[in-house]
Amino acid sequence: MTPAQRTERRRIIEAIAKLGPVVPGTLLERSMRCGRAGCHCHAEPPHLHGPYWYWTRKVDQKTVSKLLSADQVAEYQEWFDNERRLRALVAELEALGIEAIESDPRSARRGGTQR
Repeated sequence: MTPAQRTERRRIIEAIAKLGPVVPGTLLERSMRCGRAGCHCHAEPPHLHGPYWYWTRKVDQKTVSKLLSADQVAEYQEWFDNERRLRALVAELEALGIEAIESDPRSARRGGTQR
């Protein structure tokens, strides 16, 4: 690993260490129609109910949703943002590792195609 790669690795690791709580999944804002005939949500144009906030994530290969209040969204939004930032930083760290290995002059260059 070159000195520049080591510096970049240190920067990424420090950024990961500074992250706060992390929550997997997606935060969705939805507005909906109800089943009551004559409700304003069925008018033209419709005035839908909501917004409702849903946290969706995968649990045992199934999508699970949980309704959150506006207060919860305000409190936990940073956690969802941290999760996206963590994924981006890990991707950078992986790319750096791949770059280091592929640029290592000790790597064998025998036969076959190199990617």
